[in-house]
Amino acid sequence: MIRWIIILLIVAAAASLLGMPALAGAAATGARVLIGIVLIVFLLIVLGVFAIT
Repeated sequence: MIRWIIILLIVAAAASLLGMPALAGAAATGARVLIGIVLIVFLLIVLGVFAIT
């Protein structure tokens, strides 16, 4: 999942430099969504581990 976030951020940066704002915005939005999913899953794992112990 982290790999996809990094790929999307690189695509967004390259598209922005090449003057493609629609593609840059879509890639950045995709990266934001994936970052949110990763954070939620991480918090669920952490809270689950603390709840077990």
